Amino acid sequence: MQVSFDTHPDRYQHWRLSFDGEVATLSMDVQLRGGLRDDYELKLNSYDLGVDIELADAIQRIRFEHPEVKCVVVNSAVDRVFCAGANIPMLGSSTHAFKVNFCKFTNETRLYIEDASRQSGIKFLAALNGTCAGGGYELAMACDDIVLIDDGSSAVSLPEVPLLAVLPGTGGLTRLVDKRGVRRDRADVFCTVSEGIRGKRAVKWKLVDAIAPRSRFDDVVAERAKTLASQGRDKGAGVTLPSVAPTVDGDTLKYKYVEVKIDSAARSATLTLSAPDDAPPADAAALHAQGAESWVLRCFRELDDAILQLRVNHLEVGLWIVETRGDRDRLRAHDDALRALAGDWFADEVIALQARVLRRLDVTSRSIFAIIDEGSCFVGSFFEIALAADRSFMLEDDDDNVAVALSSANRGTAPMGNGLTRLATRFFGDEASLKKVLAESGPIGTTDADDLGLITLAADDIDWEDDVRIAIEERASMSPDALTGMEASLRFPGPETLESKIFARLSAWQNWIFQRPNAVGPKGALTKYGEPDRAEFDFTRC
Repeated sequence: MQVSFDTHPDRYQHWRLSFDGEVATLSMDVQLRGGLRDDYELKLNSYDLGVDIELADAIQRIRFEHPEVKCVVVNSAVDRVFCAGANIPMLGSSTHAFKVNFCKFTNETRLYIEDASRQSGIKFLAALNGTCAGGGYELAMACDDIVLIDDGSSAVSLPEVPLLAVLPGTGGLTRLVDKRGVRRDRADVFCTVSEGIRGKRAVKWKLVDAIAPRSRFDDVVAERAKTLASQGRDKGAGVTLPSVAPTVDGDTLKYKYVEVKIDSAARSATLTLSAPDDAPPADAAALHAQGAESWVLRCFRELDDAILQLRVNHLEVGLWIVETRGDRDRLRAHDDALRALAGDWFADEVIALQARVLRRLDVTSRSIFAIIDEGSCFVGSFFEIALAADRSFMLEDDDDNVAVALSSANRGTAPMGNGLTRLATRFFGDEASLKKVLAESGPIGTTDADDLGLITLAADDIDWEDDVRIAIEERASMSPDALTGMEASLRFPGPETLESKIFARLSAWQNWIFQRPNAVGPKGALTKYGEPDRAEFDFTRC
């Protein structure tokens, strides 16, 4: 099954997107037989990856195409049901790798809601008109405000532990205590009571922000949405986002600025990114005129799609080799021109999108090698990719044809999930080295890049091909499970944030728990869900 991440509101099956001035409404209306596969039904507004692909697209389009929107109401078109969470039969029948990648994409979508609130000033209100369980409540917690209908039966719940022997896999535990400030003893009760909590107790425990009787529910939601919208700022005319779906030619995915060549036998893929051919926009008007076809936006949208395609559709491709091509000075000029326009809403959205794509790369469970050779263009925003890589290899060249360089894109506009820049993460605890690197203003040749600590390995042209080939073959031969754990641990030194906890901690737990017999064994809770006989557990603690 090949999954496409290309969609449009005209093709949505599961969401209704409407606009009324400053307020947009995203109504969840999941089609029973609309799953990515036909061996499960999406009952009670439960979701699969296809539902979340549409949600992610809607969030992105609201940010770029509808800058007039200051508040988004997320509600349900199904009576007395908001969302029952991730579809359990889908999870139970999916491969382990698909489950983990599904959870990862869902995590990113929830984080992108919070990013839209933080970076774009678009506030989100979850209007819970009924049952709100598991991933449905995790979606609600990603919003700024939660209103629960008070009808004596509707409740919020995270029932994964008692019912399924797994964890709330899209940030539930972390948001509960870190974001909503629920006391950990109350969170302990909440996460082990499958029926959930409703009414005044849900407000008292900070699980929701307000309750409203059925007779007043719509009015309360509208009032709170108006208040949230009043906090937003005016922007300008929107920018339409066209499809960036690639042309598929055998094992090659071809975009305008990105090309992916897959070598299934070697379990690797080579991603080649091209720098811009034209001059940077002279001002905000020029950037707006270029719109979605501007290099700074289209290239990173294409990279985002390539990352998702490789993640979900090419599970055995465990090593990504990243190359870049183009004019270094022109790329740097584009980076600097974009960031000189900071404060313009469209420029700000492009910068924020680049940061999101790079963070998606950071948390991808694939080995990433950057190859810096003659013709490379690892400058600024492209150099961020080299910094995100697990290793970088740079060819020695006496004529200075091989170099890397910084731009304004390396100075804080694309932080990692831990809140630090990739340079600060690379030199964590070594402020002197970081300061020395940030003082560089021009091209940095191989010897200097090695001395500054910006690359992993420098090799002359005699050893280059062998050194790179051996490293690639060695990496591809190692256990993918061990490499995933190692890479996730090494990529995020330093402080923890809500985002880094979700990926580095919760995703690792979910990865392990999803393989345990208590969850997915013949008598496990996920396997037995919906059947008359109960799950049987091995009660050994480990």
